[in-house]
Amino acid sequence: MARYRLDIEYDGAAFCGWQRQANALTVQQVIEDALTLVDGRKAIIRGAGRTDTGVHATGQVAHVELRKDWRPDRLRDAVNANMRPHLVAVRAASIVADDFDARHSALRRHYFYRIVNRRAPLTVDAGRAWLVKAPLDAHAMHEAAQALVGKFDFTTFRDADCQAQNPVRTLERLDVSRVGDEVHVTTSSRSFLHRQVRSMVGSIEHVGSGKWRARDLREALLSADRSRCGTVAPPTGLYLIGVDY
Repeated sequence: MARYRLDIEYDGAAFCGWQRQANALTVQQVIEDALTLVDGRKAIIRGAGRTDTGVHATGQVAHVELRKDWRPDRLRDAVNANMRPHLVAVRAASIVADDFDARHSALRRHYFYRIVNRRAPLTVDAGRAWLVKAPLDAHAMHEAAQALVGKFDFTTFRDADCQAQNPVRTLERLDVSRVGDEVHVTTSSRSFLHRQVRSMVGSIEHVGSGKWRARDLREALLSADRSRCGTVAPPTGLYLIGVDY
């Protein structure tokens, strides 16, 4: 029996999130079902992050222990063949040490959020970005966002159903930039609270659209009050893009 690391990408639009559920299709279920078919034994995987319904990934990581010894490239191809037609792909597989844990061994997680800032509706990007029609000042958004970088109580940007015991997190990066008619938000931390990224993005958008000033964002953070959070950004624009080990 060997332990394998799987590097995974998926379009989250058709899934009720990452984590297996009894009565809904999830990414974890699709991968585990494929692994069970190819390995001949019920497979259970552990992912680095439990993405919500509609959230995408280009850099999700999971680990699994398999009965058979697989050459990594053959395992990748066999699993992918058995996940069709679902929009999930194992990009790479590798053998790892027995103590590697995709979730607990992670040093840093990286998320990316796409805002399309234009009047016209989305077509090819429908379900893959957040359409904001009002003009956004990406520079103002970036400057205001720096108030959230550091170690803070992020209760304001924490979902009411978050199960984490401690709301304190250290945000290492929160960058906002404009690329054509898109506004990109990139953030990094060892771990995030439930819906923290979407909550921060929605509040930063308020700064860009002129609803809030920079100090309003800072005051919302320091209040440690969920009711002070701005609009929570939709899941369609969020991507888990990488995990560091």
